[in-house]
Amino acid sequence: MCGIVGYIGENCAQPILINGIKRLEYRGYDSSGISVFDDGKILCEKSVGFVSELEKKIDGRFKEATSGIVHTRWATHGAPTIENAHPHVDCSGKISIVHNGIIENYNYLKAKLEKEGHVFKSETDSEVIAHLIESHFEGVLEDAVRTALKEVEGAYGLAIISAEDPGKLVAARHGSPLIVGIGEREHYVASDVAAILEYTKEVVYLDDNEIAVLTKDGMSTTDIDNVQIIKRVDEVQWNLDKIEKGGYEHFMLKEIYEQPEAIRDAMLGRFEKNSSLVHLGGLKDHENDLLKIRRIIIVACGTSWNAGLIGEYMIEEHLGIPVEVEYASEFRYRDPVIEVDTMVIAISQSGETADTLAAIHEARKKGALILSICNVVGSSIARAADCGIFLHAGPEIGVASTKAFTSQIVVLFMFTLFMARIRGKEEILDSDLANKLIVLPEQVKSILDNNDQITEIAELYKDSDNCLYLGRGYNYPVALEGALKLKEISYIHAEGYPAAEMKHGPIALIDKNMPVIVVATTDKVYSKVLSNIEEVRARGGRVIAIASKGNGEISKMVDHVIFIPETIDALVPILSVIPLQLLAYQMAVMRGCDVDKPRNLAKSVTVE
Repeated sequence: MCGIVGYIGENCAQPILINGIKRLEYRGYDSSGISVFDDGKILCEKSVGFVSELEKKIDGRFKEATSGIVHTRWATHGAPTIENAHPHVDCSGKISIVHNGIIENYNYLKAKLEKEGHVFKSETDSEVIAHLIESHFEGVLEDAVRTALKEVEGAYGLAIISAEDPGKLVAARHGSPLIVGIGEREHYVASDVAAILEYTKEVVYLDDNEIAVLTKDGMSTTDIDNVQIIKRVDEVQWNLDKIEKGGYEHFMLKEIYEQPEAIRDAMLGRFEKNSSLVHLGGLKDHENDLLKIRRIIIVACGTSWNAGLIGEYMIEEHLGIPVEVEYASEFRYRDPVIEVDTMVIAISQSGETADTLAAIHEARKKGALILSICNVVGSSIARAADCGIFLHAGPEIGVASTKAFTSQIVVLFMFTLFMARIRGKEEILDSDLANKLIVLPEQVKSILDNNDQITEIAELYKDSDNCLYLGRGYNYPVALEGALKLKEISYIHAEGYPAAEMKHGPIALIDKNMPVIVVATTDKVYSKVLSNIEEVRARGGRVIAIASKGNGEISKMVDHVIFIPETIDALVPILSVIPLQLLAYQMAVMRGCDVDKPRNLAKSVTVE
């Protein structure tokens, strides 16, 4: 979850490092710190809170340093304090490290090192790495790193510098993403390409158990056993403007408004002209395997799990293949039954979600075919899968996922059409499904143009303590997602339920002070949802309905109604979630919350 940036070259390191780590603040903002190599010494500064606090403390110092590392922390072991902030140093202060991940055997290593005389200054698991490297250091930094890491159990993304082996920046990865950027007589390391995109588009993705040694003049990579590895250089395809706010107050709002473009980009080049035939290049070599699939398990976390539930409904309705949606964090720790011809679909915006990555490793051991649905090219999950589909939604910086969610639904729908094509389901291919998908961007735009009405509703309910979200069928996952968005960024307690389940407990909570948001679009369960609305109204509840355009009946039954365009049931979630995203955003802003950096959360969950 934490952010890491490193630099070595001929330019002043400090502004490059600070600028880079600011772009990664969405990965953690409990504390931050920087170490640079200057005049034969490691100089370090740390701060609690946002990176801006660190920048004030530095106040233009370190101007002569041309190498260094910086970190922004999402706390795991130890509270957000100066002592626990990274970078950490060894006893001599000559080795400095920044770390993303969790060291599972740190208690054992710490006790061992303390017996050897090492003195620890923090509560973190990360500090043991600095001391462990010190204990093995004999003049060559990468040799000490390699030996030390053989004793480490857990996940790590590391950047390390040493005053006793200057002119080097060592990076190491196991289970936590690291990217090397290649410049002109300079090199970078980062946990996310956003940090270095301003300086280079040429990147190398480190794989697990790889160690890279960077100097201003070059890069060499080995595995943990010192076997040389030749790495491929990739070019990042998106531009700097994709990670700027572009005039919006928050990244989240920008990304909500980018959804018409993101949906269009997810479809670009994947349909045959004037037909429902979908071609997905990432699946082309596995069509024979996909023909044999008799069962699908979707593994995901958070918002991606909600999208997976919509995918379950699509696939079962249109393909007749049984689907289960599992929380990746639970799937990995039990003994799941993987039968012959089972496929596991891993959904993750970042492609780095630790639990999802571990879940697909578990599924692979049991013989499943692995398909990934990710947004980030070169991500760990994308590379670990047998085949995959990229969202092409562009970078998502806001911690609360918005455009990735709708893009995931689009991709799951296209996957359904793709499977229909290779399985010869003509009744689906001859339908109007593709045309319904193609008009979605304009339909989404029409909802975004109605933001003023949503703002007025948000003003009325911004001080609520609790909210209930209800939906049925395809809109039940939308209720879950709407509640999640509100919780994440406004800190209002919210729960999503299947509308019919309200009678089995949650109805006890309803009174005049609890707004109930009901997704009541015109579908095959619409009449049932109307009955659920009546039950809420009978108990004094205030109802906000998301309804299909042209439905005059519902306006008489609810306090507020937000209309969305009509479409087929499977695609309704892409439209019905937009007002809920905007509602959560507006309520959070009115409550004075930092929607891009909600408390206790980070964008990419790369630790358990």
